[in-house]
Amino acid sequence: MEQATTTPDSAEATAAAEAAAAPVADPTGTGFSMALTDDQKEIRDWVHGFAEKVVRPAAAEWDEREETPWPVIQEAAKIGLYGFESIAQFWADETGITLPIVNEELFWGDAGIGMSIMGTTLAVAGIFASGTPEQMGEWIPQCYGTEDDPKVGAFCVSEPDAGSDVSSLRTRAKYDEAKDEWVLNGQKAWATNGGIANVHVVVASVDSELKSRGQAAFVIPPGTKGLEMGTKVKKHGLRASHTADVFLDDCRVPGRCLLGGKDKLDERLARAREGTRANTQAAMQTFEVSRPTVGAQAIGIARAAYEYALEYAKQREQFGKPIIENQAIAFTLADMKLELDAARLLVWRASWMGRTGQRFDNAEGSMSKLKAGEVAVWATERAIQILGGNGYTREYPVERMHRDAKIYTIFEGTSEIQRLVISRAISGMQIR
Repeated sequence: MEQATTTPDSAEATAAAEAAAAPVADPTGTGFSMALTDDQKEIRDWVHGFAEKVVRPAAAEWDEREETPWPVIQEAAKIGLYGFESIAQFWADETGITLPIVNEELFWGDAGIGMSIMGTTLAVAGIFASGTPEQMGEWIPQCYGTEDDPKVGAFCVSEPDAGSDVSSLRTRAKYDEAKDEWVLNGQKAWATNGGIANVHVVVASVDSELKSRGQAAFVIPPGTKGLEMGTKVKKHGLRASHTADVFLDDCRVPGRCLLGGKDKLDERLARAREGTRANTQAAMQTFEVSRPTVGAQAIGIARAAYEYALEYAKQREQFGKPIIENQAIAFTLADMKLELDAARLLVWRASWMGRTGQRFDNAEGSMSKLKAGEVAVWATERAIQILGGNGYTREYPVERMHRDAKIYTIFEGTSEIQRLVISRAISGMQIR
């Protein structure tokens, strides 16, 4: 046989081909990479360790007790996982990926405890979205308290007759000019940390004729008279997270508690009364930015169920072999992994878009939350099926995961609302 000869040209071509095939950290030269940075990996592993060693061992107990797990929150505060500084650090990541990574790992540990730790960020997001720098500096630290005395915050929007239809809020806020105070009256429903929070952020109607454009957000400081907790909700899932109604009865707050300030509110109301079109993209941007984080929580639940079912299928034997050797089981697990990774990519894309100021022209934030929530419900149900009768008992964690997952097709915008938002975005039409 003749040996192949290598000419200078072919040698150069070979070298070029090898160089082209070699892994490159940034092949485009634009900063794009699918790999996590060292900082992101370090934070992920740190949070995962807390979820594995502290959250998971306590999950079943607090689910049964249906109480806020204050000892776990305090542990999170002691290591710097719960507090304004940590949230600021997670949000500071220019890629937008760190915050969903943290949420996925915490909710992989347990969704109920995860929500008890991350629920305060709902109030923080409300202050951040509408507040002045001075208001952020005053109220956000009070949402968290201190390492030795941690607190929680509550964001109160929904009402008994205003869930998906937030334009129908009945809670009213009237300005008492003589005392420079706002007087709030109404009832809020399904409020995470409602009634036990140090700081409540309440959305109320200032001008009911303007519907959603006549609404504003208010901070209710600690110890304010006129705010009382109503019925604590006994839930299907997320039982370690406190949820309750909140009643506002002539609840008076100083004028400075109007987020954004009165001058800005007056200008906005004047534009609305004149019929000037609102910046709908800005409104959508606010919702789209928050939804990927909720999607990341759902992914954490789904991943936990998938991993548990995978290990169970490898160890469980029927008819003389591990059940994973049956295609019905193996293919289900393959589909679970496929859907899980696809949902995570949607979440990461939307998180990056939100952090870098990209336009959500196709409601990518809603896409991520919709996909992740439905994958979580489906994957946890499949996990129960793989475990069979064991999966239906409380001795195994997948039944709790399934209960926890269901809310992700309901709160922060139902699946139906997500599809409505997406359909309106892609069509440019007011789909109803």
